[in-house]
Amino acid sequence: MDEATSQQGSEAEGAARRARFGTLPEPVRVEDMVEERAASVPDPARTAYNQDEWLVRYCL
Repeated sequence: MDEATSQQGSEAEGAARRARFGTLPEPVRVEDMVEERAASVPDPARTAYNQDEWLVRYCL
């Protein structure tokens, strides 16, 4: 095969490939890949911390 025929074949193959596969999809942002939500309902009584509570319980 000569170079002109080879180049035309490559162009035809490239056009067929673009027609079949199109373009690549848009990249997905990292922020869109992760979903954050609470595993359970927050309990305010459990997370409330009083720094002086240990004094009252153990020292008085």
